[in-house]
Amino acid sequence: MMQTETVLYTAKDHTTGGRGGGASKSSDGRLDIKLSVPGTNGTGTNPEQLFGAGWSACFIGAMKIAAGKMKVRVPPEAAIDAEIDLCLEGDAYFLQARLNVSLPGVAQDVAETLIAEAHRTCPYSKATRGNIDVIINRV
Repeated sequence: MMQTETVLYTAKDHTTGGRGGGASKSSDGRLDIKLSVPGTNGTGTNPEQLFGAGWSACFIGAMKIAAGKMKVRVPPEAAIDAEIDLCLEGDAYFLQARLNVSLPGVAQDVAETLIAEAHRTCPYSKATRGNIDVIINRV
């Protein structure tokens, strides 16, 4: 693991049982969820939903940082519909993703620049780069 000068935050979660009837709780108690297998009638969420929520929130933050540098504004109604696919090929599981980015009222060229810069700088985008197929759409 790379050593870094500054760690801004460390999330600490305790998970038991995995996807099928498990649970996960953060050390500060803010996250306390049940887990279910995707596509079942379980009452909990699943890792793909959590990943999509985290990535899209981070991506919006990255667009706001890029917008600040460009002296433009990300509208408050900006939104991302994240689609995270859990796939199976043979006996190997893998992920693929689509981020559908809505930037109402933002000119096409500005939106494309914000999206490209966010995808370049967002930590989730960096973590997935070259590891999973990702499509980013402006909607």
